[in-house]
Amino acid sequence: MADSAQLLHLLRSASQRLAGVRLPVLTPNLQGYTAAVAAGADRVAVFAAVSETFSQRNINCSIADSLRRFEPVLAAARAASIPVRGYLSCVIACPYEGTIAPAAVAALAGDLLAMGCCEISLGDTIGVGTPGTVLPMLEAVARTVPLGQLAGHYHDTYGMAVANAFASYEFGVRAFDASVAGLGGCPYAPGASGNVATEDLVYLFEGLGASTGIDLDALIDCGSWICGQLGRASNSRVAASRAARLRRAGAAP
Repeated sequence: MADSAQLLHLLRSASQRLAGVRLPVLTPNLQGYTAAVAAGADRVAVFAAVSETFSQRNINCSIADSLRRFEPVLAAARAASIPVRGYLSCVIACPYEGTIAPAAVAALAGDLLAMGCCEISLGDTIGVGTPGTVLPMLEAVARTVPLGQLAGHYHDTYGMAVANAFASYEFGVRAFDASVAGLGGCPYAPGASGNVATEDLVYLFEGLGASTGIDLDALIDCGSWICGQLGRASNSRVAASRAARLRRAGAAP
């Protein structure tokens, strides 16, 4: 991550032309926060896990220790009026510990809210969730954190991410994380795929009449470009469908 500051500078330069674009930077500790702010970050994020084993594998500390690491970050951000987002991993299940109790997710989400996080992103890190498991988790968390401060973060390992996003939207969640072309993943979550494809969520929400402000064709082109750079295939079903349609029409995708 030696070029993080350079990358953030380039992103900030681009975002100045785009109203409303936010660039939150993951900052696991005060050192990371200080470096991010020095590079121009005006929004940061901390990340914890509901599973003790995953917390140790991912950030090399216990859940309690991770919260203690966040305290100076939240204090510094509060003094600088910088919003902090909180991420929770393994809100449905853990690759090492199995099923996670909704009450445990709610308790940790409440801790992050009390510490000063403005939004809590709920991550189905290994993508095993279904609406039948996501909704009880949301019901538990919503008793602790207002719906307007929750976000859904669903990986697509079993092809359920769009269904989970739809169920969460019907429940009242209005913020969702996604990854262009469905790229990403986690080395500490064996078998997990990337996050749900942004293209697929845009198609879903636009189809529901919710304006995302995103040009879907331009987004698909962006996903095609980055996949070409990485030498990987897109995981977006929407992108694949458009490519097939163009092939049938005799045009290049």
